[in-house]
Amino acid sequence: MKRFTGLLLVVFTHAVFFQTALAQEAKTALVPLPSLDDFTKGNDGWGFGLGLGVEYESAYEGSDEFGFEATPAGAAQWRRGNDIFYFAGEALGWRGLRNDTWLFEATVGFDEGREEGDSDDGRLKGLGETGEGTELVLQARHAFDADWRYWLDGRVVTGDNGSLGLFGVGRRFGEKMDGTGSDLSIVAVFHDSERANNNFGINAQQSIASGLKATDLSSGFRSIGLNYTYRNYISENWQVFGEALYERYSSDITDSPIARSNYEAEVGLGFIFLF
Repeated sequence: MKRFTGLLLVVFTHAVFFQTALAQEAKTALVPLPSLDDFTKGNDGWGFGLGLGVEYESAYEGSDEFGFEATPAGAAQWRRGNDIFYFAGEALGWRGLRNDTWLFEATVGFDEGREEGDSDDGRLKGLGETGEGTELVLQARHAFDADWRYWLDGRVVTGDNGSLGLFGVGRRFGEKMDGTGSDLSIVAVFHDSERANNNFGINAQQSIASGLKATDLSSGFRSIGLNYTYRNYISENWQVFGEALYERYSSDITDSPIARSNYEAEVGLGFIFLF
């Protein structure tokens, strides 16, 4: 894994210093935000991206254990004008641009839940598994102007394991309109009691089995987070992408015995080939 990660870092460094010579002619993305992939190169019809990423991340929400994980990247997309339909791994969705400054998105995805084995140190022993399930994500973004330099973001995530509400503001860096460059957003996250207890609550039965104090959480503020995304072309058909995520939990979350840390963090790097 160290050798593979080192190879990725070498290629990433090469991409940063030589992207000007290798970058493809700019194409107009549906919206020019690197955090929203668009593999259609500005054309109607099909676009395909296939790649691999490596993430260094928290083992589970609230964990103080970290590790590397290789994950597939990319999607199959179909574009018609200002609408894109896509299938990406375990998610099926649509996003559409309206009046140049409004982006709407709807996605049906899969929540993997949590297993006791997610903690190598046995810190989830006796808590059992949180249920797998489907979830619906509805999102609306509004830009202050057509170049999407600054924007507001609102999302609702709801499903079998409860609901989240996310409200954020972001800024795009870079001049191209092809979805490359980078963007940074800050997001406030709220959850309902079902989601809060599914992730951080401990009922009486779990308390007896694990030896941890019973914990019942109410709905409200969950966290404040920062998300940075980088995306660029290193040749006509190859993209490099990176992401860094930091989420700081509220005091209600950190009071839970499940939260061994007061934050969650993730850093990822990968490559995608566009067909």
